[in-house]
Amino acid sequence: MSFNLPSSIEPDSALSVGGLTAYIQLLLEQDDQLRQVWVTGEVSSASRYRSGLFFTLQDPDAKASISCVVWNSQLDKLAALPAQGEQLILLGRVNVHPQRGNYQLIVWQALPAGEGLLALRYRQLRNRLELEGLFDPERKRPLPVHPQTVAVVTSPQAAAWGDIQRTLKRRYPGLRVLFSPALVQGDQAPASIVAAIARVERDRRADVLILSRGGGAIEDMACFNDEFVVRAVANCSIPVIAGIGHQRDESLADLAADVCAHTPTAAAEQAIPFLSNLHAEHQERFHALNQAVVQYLEVERDRLQSLRECVKRVKLDRQIKQETQVVAWLKQRLIQSTLRPFQEATQHHQLLQEKLATLDPQAVLQRGYAVVRQMNGSIARSALEVSPGEDLSIQLGQGHLKVKVTEVSIAPPSFDE
Repeated sequence: MSFNLPSSIEPDSALSVGGLTAYIQLLLEQDDQLRQVWVTGEVSSASRYRSGLFFTLQDPDAKASISCVVWNSQLDKLAALPAQGEQLILLGRVNVHPQRGNYQLIVWQALPAGEGLLALRYRQLRNRLELEGLFDPERKRPLPVHPQTVAVVTSPQAAAWGDIQRTLKRRYPGLRVLFSPALVQGDQAPASIVAAIARVERDRRADVLILSRGGGAIEDMACFNDEFVVRAVANCSIPVIAGIGHQRDESLADLAADVCAHTPTAAAEQAIPFLSNLHAEHQERFHALNQAVVQYLEVERDRLQSLRECVKRVKLDRQIKQETQVVAWLKQRLIQSTLRPFQEATQHHQLLQEKLATLDPQAVLQRGYAVVRQMNGSIARSALEVSPGEDLSIQLGQGHLKVKVTEVSIAPPSFDE
């Protein structure tokens, strides 16, 4: 298939990039209207470098912007120094930058023109949300110490996504990462970011959420100052780390997040610890615990030895005390065991004594009886043992009698005679 080119277009007359840029530069820089022009707009970003002050002047209503530069030699002559959010009237000329193929405004003078529209809207929204308490430190939640799953909301084409992936992989290999893609620039970005955050919440697996994009002009960051995005960040059920732009940038989403890290890499570093550091800390805790146990055992061992020495010193006294108690106990038992036989023996003795008293001849004699003894000392128990004319000794209850037998009779005597 062939194409018929118009006769006015011939390859031999094609311009080089440098030639086209030079032609555009000639048109713009030689135009009388553009060689000295007054321009009004709002400063959206400003950066100071060694050569001068570079900033962007934008028209919020027309959504147009132009790059501007004030060289260092001209800065002291400005009536107003360009700063973010300021509305200025600039005097300068249009200049083409051949290497980048873009144009910029070389500024000679800057006059104040009041607060910029975007800055005013930003300030009003910030004050209103601040009064609602969306930025209060009490709302900030602590990040999990050891998250198992990290969710990331950013653009898949953004350099921030690559930075976060590399940082997470380097710090915590094997970590589960959930990616929820979103637009992070343009008119559709706020709704896309809100939807991406809601998607992570519905999934319920993430322990922490990183909202991120790389640096850029202030107008490119406008979606992170959107009220719906700020509320989605503040009301998210998962702790949110904001890693938006560079260190000098601050959005309302940064203020609403639980942690503001300013850059994607810093956000990833805040989300998870170094796995190697965790291992080292674990080893340190293990050694510290081991040393504490060893020290505790040494202290207890010394205490045990001291107690043993104390026991040795008090062992004899304690043993004597114990033996004394045993002796006292045995003594009591001995007393109790001998008291009853003694009492029984006493009673038996009394009984025998009473019996003996009844059998005592003297007692019998006291009752009126007498003992008759022959002269040889034997007791005469029968009259047949005595002969008439024999001398006898009679023992009475009181005293003795010596008698001579005059008559012996077997028959019992009669006391009536």
